[in-house]
Amino acid sequence: MLDVAAVAEQLIIESPWPFELKQAFIALAGLHDLGKFSETFRGVLREGAYQPFTHWELTEILLLTEDDWLADWLGGTEEVREVLYAAVAGHHGRPPQTNLQRRERRKCLRAVGEGHEAAQRLLELFKQLWPEASLDSLDEEAAISFSWWLPGFCTAADWIGSNTTWFSPKALELEPEAYLEEARVIAQKAVKEAGLSGTMAREGALFDFALRPLQEACVSLALPKGPTLVVLEAETGVGKTEAALILAQRMILAGKGRGLFFALPTMATADAMFGRAKQVMERMFTNPSLTLAHGRAGLSVPFRDLVNEGSRTGKSDDQSGVTSAEWLASDNRRALLADVGIGTIDQALLSVLPVRFQTLRHYGLASKILVVDEVHEMGEPYIAEELVALLRMHRAMGGSAILLTATLPLKLRARLLETYGGISESHAYPAITIAGGETVTQFDDDARPQKGPVLVERLSTMDEAVHYIAQSAADGAACVWVRNAVDDAIAAVDALRAKGVQAHLLHARFALCDRKKLEQDVLNRVGRNGTDRKGFVLVSTQIVEASLDLDFDVMVSDLAPIGSLIQRVGRLWRHMDVRPATQRPVPSPILKVLSPDPADVQDDRWLQKVLERGAWVYSLPDMWRTASALFKAGEIKTPDGLRPLIEAVHGDEVESLPSVLESAEAEGYGKAMAARQRALQNLATIEYGYRKGGCGADDTTYPTRFGDETRILALARQTDHGLVPWAQAEGGLSDELSRSELAALWALSEVSVRSKRLVGLDLPDQDRADIHEAQKDWPQWKKNVVTICPVPEIDGTICQGLCYRNDIGLTICHS
Repeated sequence: MLDVAAVAEQLIIESPWPFELKQAFIALAGLHDLGKFSETFRGVLREGAYQPFTHWELTEILLLTEDDWLADWLGGTEEVREVLYAAVAGHHGRPPQTNLQRRERRKCLRAVGEGHEAAQRLLELFKQLWPEASLDSLDEEAAISFSWWLPGFCTAADWIGSNTTWFSPKALELEPEAYLEEARVIAQKAVKEAGLSGTMAREGALFDFALRPLQEACVSLALPKGPTLVVLEAETGVGKTEAALILAQRMILAGKGRGLFFALPTMATADAMFGRAKQVMERMFTNPSLTLAHGRAGLSVPFRDLVNEGSRTGKSDDQSGVTSAEWLASDNRRALLADVGIGTIDQALLSVLPVRFQTLRHYGLASKILVVDEVHEMGEPYIAEELVALLRMHRAMGGSAILLTATLPLKLRARLLETYGGISESHAYPAITIAGGETVTQFDDDARPQKGPVLVERLSTMDEAVHYIAQSAADGAACVWVRNAVDDAIAAVDALRAKGVQAHLLHARFALCDRKKLEQDVLNRVGRNGTDRKGFVLVSTQIVEASLDLDFDVMVSDLAPIGSLIQRVGRLWRHMDVRPATQRPVPSPILKVLSPDPADVQDDRWLQKVLERGAWVYSLPDMWRTASALFKAGEIKTPDGLRPLIEAVHGDEVESLPSVLESAEAEGYGKAMAARQRALQNLATIEYGYRKGGCGADDTTYPTRFGDETRILALARQTDHGLVPWAQAEGGLSDELSRSELAALWALSEVSVRSKRLVGLDLPDQDRADIHEAQKDWPQWKKNVVTICPVPEIDGTICQGLCYRNDIGLTICHS
């Protein structure tokens, strides 16, 4: 317990709260295991006896029993102390649930037995060691906010202070005061090696290039006092990410945070951001720890390289360079404790869901500037409610945030600003809006080459789209066709290849190893520095909207909601400084949209007559309003024309639907209300405090996103030595690989599929001897959620109706 208190002292050094309050939190963190003095806990250790109450539940009971004595030492009101006792006891990832009625407390104290006297002696010792500890500065509202922070603080201190790598068991040869002094020396080393010793923000320019207008505005923008929320709205390609980093640096230098967490919508966008981050972080901080936080972070080569380098060198003494400690990188729950975290928004949203160790995530985020990119993608009712709760909780602990968006509807912007007490009536675009502060809508002209307005033309049939792309490719243009559904993308590639066009395919139903190769191939051809782009043709799904920095001369897109189309157009004539108009094989940027005529709606199958599976991906009312507004405008004009288009689809005064589509709108309202209600039910009840509002459930019980259930297929190759992961090099033997290397190969071989698409298919029997052998080292949870699917070399048929090829991906065909 003294080890943990010594670690807590290190972790709280830079926190902005009064000295006496920090002393109280240190002492409470040290008291987290008070219940281990109980006879029942010692019985578990000695004889494996039954434990009717967990030691951490007994911690709360002992603190409540000694409350009169603790009141004399710690002060504060009874309500404040009780809230924090429960928070300290809840350091194992969930709040205590013991009945606090007098009869139940007596049962608990009987379980403590003679250990009660020892616990009292320890309390007296802690008072001697931290005599100035005081809770007097907290009212009940503040204590409730801290009740979500304190368990995570205790967990972090406990996980380091209980780690025998640093704190080995010792004979009881020292007096407590002398022991604590030794523990403090070890704690300083342990916290540094774990990657939690903190960092300092550097002053000075983050970038070598001349700043663009939006970025320049962020240099001089007036920041209000206290927790701050900034919303950056601007079209794609104008440098919002760099603008956010400039703002984040200024916020940290102003004392609004001590680190940074960059939250992105997908793992692919997080990986891309991580690849860009290292050099900037070296300029922004002194020797920061950096982590990648998402479900497949371990498969990122740049991240693994950084972790391996950090394992060899640790945090450097010359205060330069970026590191990533193995202790931080080995667990997504710890990843948010790093000075700088880059990950999916899901990792942050788990801090407001009643799941195990949500408080550890909240503790990690609380000291950070939270940057949420592509925030318009979080406008669905379920995730929007989570985001609102996240911002409110972040503000309650003094946190500041920056939101980045290209296509945020005004209604959603108003909700997000309100979380920080802000309001804005401005319709200007682009804009920088500060909750409770100024709004910037006037920017200098950008002297760099611009693509200008993008004309919009409608294509009525798939044949027209195929002909247009084939002709454009023959003229030397780099072309892309963005489809709404994987099956439609595969059909488009087949049609183009039948016309003699060497079309490439990219979608989410490839094994991860194949998808990564395909993405790199596409970047090599049509990325910023791509070569051999002449006549290149890509058919892709929505994954090209944000995750890849691509640049095409010609674009066809299936009809999609206006926000998605604006994002897609951001990949058309993108790098004008590298490829100006005079170097393009076509005279102007044109978006061809495969869509039915919005003025000719005969029945509710209006959209299905042109799009197949892609007609079911998005809301039908949004699709019709997008088509109507877009074809009337005849262009996408940036930046002036974006706000009117967005509000025409998502605003308060949208166009009335044709009568035959009205039932779809009613159905959509119902689904939205259900999703919103589900979110409100799933969120932790922050205002109740941790004991009443937390839960400690499994992550899968409270998902961060609301959608169809998915199933994970792990593709395998059949060899003479049995089944091996699809990602494993041919000829390699699994028994030559370490367990972690083999696990990584299985992860790279996974494909995620909506469960309902697999209904009726005769998937491989997981009790087969070869599959059973391949799973022998898997944990049970993985066996429950991952289905191994051997892929025959001959034709790739996994079972009737299910086939995999590395150039097409997973195809599903029900007879």
